[in-house]
Amino acid sequence: MSSVARAILRGKRQPPVDAVVIGTSAGGLEALGVVLHGLPAGFRLPLLVVQHVSAQGPTHLAEIFQRKTAMQVKEVDDKEAVCGGTVYFAAPGYHLLVESDHSLSLSQDDAVNFSRPSIDVLFESAADAWGPNLAGVLLTGANEDGAAGLEAIHRGGGLTVVQDPAEAAVPTMPRAALQRFAPEHILPLRDIHRLLRELE
Repeated sequence: MSSVARAILRGKRQPPVDAVVIGTSAGGLEALGVVLHGLPAGFRLPLLVVQHVSAQGPTHLAEIFQRKTAMQVKEVDDKEAVCGGTVYFAAPGYHLLVESDHSLSLSQDDAVNFSRPSIDVLFESAADAWGPNLAGVLLTGANEDGAAGLEAIHRGGGLTVVQDPAEAAVPTMPRAALQRFAPEHILPLRDIHRLLRELE
């Protein structure tokens, strides 16, 4: 049994996880590369990702990360249903929300924390949709987007994970979350990857 699995067993009894949301900003491409690397085609869970990007032009995130995992990787289409085994990236210039029927919607509402897509918007809507069956992961970043959303997941009984700020390329985002509440896990990237494998 891995050290991560033992840590889960030592903690509170966690309901089964049906989806994972991940948020990151500055330094996120490298961080996501470690977290997603090698996840298999048969991975059970959907992964919904907000990486802060410019609203101008294509991001090529799906193409970049398709080379790192055997899971399907795509940019979200408005109104599509969430499917397991898929990595969904928020589209540039649009907030990504999860509806109560676990479909995805795109919005051009005002920026939140100077960001669109906003991590908080995804995390808070996903917390409403999945409740305690959600896991939230907050990685490196240069602002406080995601901290309130991760706390919403925590309040809803979901599993919360923050990248160890000492390892983060830009620790502002993980530290903002830790100033609000105590997550279940504060982990380096490689252990976050191992935790995802345990959850599948």
